[in-house]
Amino acid sequence: MTDTCFTCIGKSHGAPAIPATREAWEKLRSEKWLAHMCRRIVAGEEKLKGKLPIWTPSCAAFKGNHRAVKDVLTPLPRLMLDFDQKGHSKEILERSLQLQEQGKWEILLVEESVRKGTHVLITLPEGMTPQAAQQRFSEDVGFTADPALKDVARCIYMVPAENTLFVNERIFSPVDVDKFRHGFHGLHGSRPLPNEANAHLDDAELCDKSVSSHQPEATETQRYENPCNPCNPCPKEYAGIPYTHIIEVLEEQMGGRPDIGSRNNFIFSMACHLRYICNDDPAWIAQVLPTYGEERDKFLATVKSACNRIQTKVMPRIIKRTLSVCKQQGESEADAQLSDADTPPEMPAKLPPLIELLVSRTPDIYQPAVANAVFPALGTHLWQTTFRYIDNTLHEATLATLLMAPTGSGKSCVNQPIDYIMADIRERDRENMEKERKWKRDTQSKGANKDKKQRPEGIVIQEIDPDSTSAAFVQRMADAEGRFLYARMNEIQQLNNLSSRGNSNNVFDLLCLAFDYGNIYGQTRVGMGSVSERVCVRFNYNVSTTISKGQSFFRRVLTDGPISRLNICTIPERAIGSEMPVYGTYGEDFAEELKPYIDRLNAARGLVECPEASDLSRRLVEECAEFARLSQSRVYENLSFRANVIAYLKAMVLYVAHGEVWTEEMEEFVRWSLQYDLWCKMRFFGEAIEAQEEGGTKLPAKGPQNLLDLLPEVFTREEAGTMRQCMGIRSGSLRQMLGNWTHRGYIELYGEELPKQDVHRQRYIKTGKYLRKHPQR
Repeated sequence: MTDTCFTCIGKSHGAPAIPATREAWEKLRSEKWLAHMCRRIVAGEEKLKGKLPIWTPSCAAFKGNHRAVKDVLTPLPRLMLDFDQKGHSKEILERSLQLQEQGKWEILLVEESVRKGTHVLITLPEGMTPQAAQQRFSEDVGFTADPALKDVARCIYMVPAENTLFVNERIFSPVDVDKFRHGFHGLHGSRPLPNEANAHLDDAELCDKSVSSHQPEATETQRYENPCNPCNPCPKEYAGIPYTHIIEVLEEQMGGRPDIGSRNNFIFSMACHLRYICNDDPAWIAQVLPTYGEERDKFLATVKSACNRIQTKVMPRIIKRTLSVCKQQGESEADAQLSDADTPPEMPAKLPPLIELLVSRTPDIYQPAVANAVFPALGTHLWQTTFRYIDNTLHEATLATLLMAPTGSGKSCVNQPIDYIMADIRERDRENMEKERKWKRDTQSKGANKDKKQRPEGIVIQEIDPDSTSAAFVQRMADAEGRFLYARMNEIQQLNNLSSRGNSNNVFDLLCLAFDYGNIYGQTRVGMGSVSERVCVRFNYNVSTTISKGQSFFRRVLTDGPISRLNICTIPERAIGSEMPVYGTYGEDFAEELKPYIDRLNAARGLVECPEASDLSRRLVEECAEFARLSQSRVYENLSFRANVIAYLKAMVLYVAHGEVWTEEMEEFVRWSLQYDLWCKMRFFGEAIEAQEEGGTKLPAKGPQNLLDLLPEVFTREEAGTMRQCMGIRSGSLRQMLGNWTHRGYIELYGEELPKQDVHRQRYIKTGKYLRKHPQR
């Protein structure tokens, strides 16, 4: 009897599968963020499903933690069955337990899936293939399991503990792995696991060895044009799409079928891409990929070489794009290439506790907007508190958020969280406003020649009315004794009221001054009753507006700085006829949970430093610079400078609010917040800024793209130049771009260097360094 770990667990579908114990499995299923993530998926955020943690019920260890059949080290005699019929989990549970009582099957686990289907884990009877077990169990239980069997290396998405309907203690018991190993039957029939005798052979060689031992040699047409063979009959579809269709579209994405002289390079690139949807299996790839007329031995060697090459385990954009085109044939290729630009970055599933609390009563569709919009109000609580940015300049929590969303999209979603954040300040403001009113009444009741009291000191009123005049705004700043003023405006035109002239010409200067630390603002008047003050600007604010009004308001100052100093967020437009989002209930319990965070912000003083936040800022600056180099977007680069500062200030606010403790959740949130902010800025203003900088030249509207991601694995100089033209890149030159990429280690020459007259045909290949560093681009 060999004692084993219970299962393998991965952080997501493409993550390493690490051996884990029962305790690790149960702890992960009890995480609050997992339950929250599953609720978001049920509500319609399907893209999150690929980020759910996974576990492998039929395997407890993989070579190098790489989840693949060829790397299985510790198989387990279990079979996970997936019943897609929704709403029948209790019925399937009852029948499964009845079968167990009758001695027909051993049931290890029954749970409800994320989409309300049912997972049933059974012990695989000795000598029975998974196919036979699936068919017989389906007949016995009265429901049909998904025909796509889960083999020994396949994973299952983790669900919360609340979805568990039945657990058999036997699932955690040690298994006689050695006995099972020799009798293992894989998904595609009887097939031995890798052992010492054949460990040096890859899957393709194992397949060829088996074929040559039991049947005549297949012809090339049989082997490659018909992708299934008796050794290892591969699936004919991926995600419901025939592999033949996927390959046709992928060929188009790669520039069409290769000429005679470039077949080998083309096969290599195609195989690199197909690894992501063929289980990283060279035998599988060799069955679905045509030879394009290449000799068989050379073809197999090229496929094997591609699978041995180091590359990221996260599906690249070209494959996502190919699958998207396959599913939506009516969409043009250009739109498919840029489809990712239409969707903002997804908010992390696990959030810092303060942000988790503030969005806990908010419908999922509004949570990204709320998660960004709360920071100006949080920052308003900080007084005499500074942070040192990575360029050695001091900053305060100067934060302002602009929410741009369609009419009727629910922009008021930010109001209640902000109301609770500002509750303590508003209470103090009410007391001081009453003192001010009393002073005004006493002053007005006295005649012109009577002695009048001086304006009382200590009248600190931080939240100002959006309709305040410029004089009132300056007076409030003078009274605040260095504290932040705050305003929430439901219409962007209300900003004009803060200007002395009542228009936007001067207010843009104020917005810029409010972001930069230590700027002086005010007015000088000669009248006895006029306000004459010069004060340091400390002003945080939230503004909501429609997209068209926001674009119109800033149209004359696109390149002057106000936009880059704002944190911009949005709300996606709901489908026509969709269900109304429902809010949670705010109350005393919410206020009590929020209070400790507010108290920590109020108590902070002096220079606060966080090495982890500074390190993160340095990495984010380099990531933005790298994307700017790859996208060749000057606008993105310019906007990223202050966006990084804003992200750093958010990080420091979170750091202080959580008792000066830094966590991984904070890092993930701050990185997402930066990416989200830049996505919104490029989405709403990128084209207009480009046009203004280029003197009115109209450029693509969907923001900067990583040009290197849009190019195939192996590409020519000519293809790179064409891509620059398609993307409207005007800055720099093709030679500079390729030289920069080569110098940075993103690409390298593929093959021999060609003479000058053939330089347009010069080939380049993406390096392993680039692919490891850019898994999601």
